[in-house]
Amino acid sequence: MDSFLKLGTRGSPLALAQARMTAAALEAAHHWLDGRVAIVPITTSGDKITDRPLAEVGGKALWTKELDQILLKGGTDASVHSMKDVESERPEALVIAAILPRADVRDRLIGAESIDALPKGARVGTSSPRRAAQLLRARPDLVILPIRGNLDTRLGKVAAGEFDATLLAAAGLDRLGRDAGTPVPVDVMLPAPGQAAIGIECRADDAETRARLERIDVRLTAAAVHAERAFARALGGTCHSPVGALAQLDGDEVHLRAEILSEDGKDRVADEARFAAGDDEAPAALARAMLAGAPDTIRRLFSPA
Repeated sequence: MDSFLKLGTRGSPLALAQARMTAAALEAAHHWLDGRVAIVPITTSGDKITDRPLAEVGGKALWTKELDQILLKGGTDASVHSMKDVESERPEALVIAAILPRADVRDRLIGAESIDALPKGARVGTSSPRRAAQLLRARPDLVILPIRGNLDTRLGKVAAGEFDATLLAAAGLDRLGRDAGTPVPVDVMLPAPGQAAIGIECRADDAETRARLERIDVRLTAAAVHAERAFARALGGTCHSPVGALAQLDGDEVHLRAEILSEDGKDRVADEARFAAGDDEAPAALARAMLAGAPDTIRRLFSPA
């Protein structure tokens, strides 16, 4: 059967599950027969490098580079992304045309019932600077160790005793049907910008594909995620920068909560703002104000424009 649209995706089990969700949403929205949206798995640099934290070898671009190249050459019509893994600065030739309904934004703790319940000196596996800083702020005695691999690999490493605990996104666990871990309230750990959101990107000059994708765009989710990304973009952070942000809509108003931390979690600046949906300047202004009031232990981790 000829396809109407080709979706590029990473080849991990979670990425493929998210691509299948996207394909099903498109086929339902356009009343296409099953299979009219083709899924094209693409191996990224982030999938190949499994022995080092990505922040050491190129950051989030390692999840998107190959997808971008194939999309720009016309090998695919669109790319499916976990929005928390997409750089806040994207090529001008590409546009995020749709974002699906957001799932559970919380992290889940694997290996203990709560952060307080972790044994003294527990070894916690995470390669996320945000999670590391948030954990150390709550429990300075914890030993943070890098961990890589897909979701099941990381679950297996905790089960095998290589780590006492780890943190995983609730959305990913739910999408793969894994009933594991204890949800950590967002008041304890703000999620990463874009966490739990699936975004679909296409070429900016491909009007036909863009129109097709916009049929599955969820306005409330998109407004929240775009606000979080505008905040992160204004910070000028990297994969070494601990940042938490969560935007929620109340009517046409966005309520954005955010925090930036030092690497060891000892210093933290938190603030919030309310503004009209679609206003990118307000979250950017919040970022600048937070950086202006931050100690050097935090400011040195960011390079605002």
